[in-house]
Amino acid sequence: MDFLNKYHLLFTDFLLSNPMNRAPVNLYEPADYILSLGGKRLRPVFVLIGCSLFDSKPEKALKTAMAVEIFHNFTLLHDDIMDNAEIRRGKPSVHVKYNANTAILTGDVMMIQAYQYLLDNEDPVLVKSLMDVFNKMAFEVCEGQQLDMDFESRDDVSIDEYIKMITLKTSVLLAASIQLGAVIGGASTTDQNHLYEFAKNFGIAFQLQDDILDTFGEASAVGKKIGGDILQNKKTYLYLKALDLTDAEENTKLKNFFSENVTINDEDKIKEVTSIFRNVNVAEYANQVIEAYRDLALSHLMVCNISEQSRNKLSGLINNLIFRNS
Repeated sequence: MDFLNKYHLLFTDFLLSNPMNRAPVNLYEPADYILSLGGKRLRPVFVLIGCSLFDSKPEKALKTAMAVEIFHNFTLLHDDIMDNAEIRRGKPSVHVKYNANTAILTGDVMMIQAYQYLLDNEDPVLVKSLMDVFNKMAFEVCEGQQLDMDFESRDDVSIDEYIKMITLKTSVLLAASIQLGAVIGGASTTDQNHLYEFAKNFGIAFQLQDDILDTFGEASAVGKKIGGDILQNKKTYLYLKALDLTDAEENTKLKNFFSENVTINDEDKIKEVTSIFRNVNVAEYANQVIEAYRDLALSHLMVCNISEQSRNKLSGLINNLIFRNS
């Protein structure tokens, strides 16, 4: 993971040197709070990696990497309110630590700050290219979040619809991140597109693994309450595939657990649903899909005009990130 750590440290130094410690404190402090909670910083790291594949100075992409990280955390502030999520990376969510109104307004100012970092690039032609990629991604992330909310009240969500939702909500941000870096590094349009598809398919596999960890992971490693998707009646791949695999009795039981009228307490609901998932080996089916998207990601990486060393490092990186336990 030295390949990841190199860019992680480069970005972290930049982040710590550029806090949002402005007045009024009650507006900007929550932004610095969520940005300080850490995480893998995959999105800004992907910006720096995308640049380094075509340019020896990834520092040129630091402001754009900052824009991506601030935008990502802005979405987390609002998502946590919508999901009533009390924990983020093992710490109280912003709306819990402060309040919901503060979290909404802080999220708004973070979005504005993200665009300011994009505009701070000196080349106006480059800025236009970056804005086109960034705005397409931003629209799609919002569309994905809306689909996610729509699914909560639907009983007919398909696995294909779920994959489309996580593609928009999660993986397009990873894809745009590496493309933004490649744009700054001077990559051809063909290489930009292959890197975008590489990261998009990796992102789908990454989110599916996240779904598995939400149900079968360890809370201390994952950094959030296990079973959160079950409690929020999320129509994840695990749930949708389990519906395909269960018999009529278990199928009805599973649907009842995810209905609005369920009266079972939280811990029992998590236990019962998890038991159904285990009985039909749904995690094994998810792992097969994860491997398929991983292979599709690698197929795009293989045809990129980059060095064999870079190709091998990226292949190893995504394998480590997909098959993780936290």
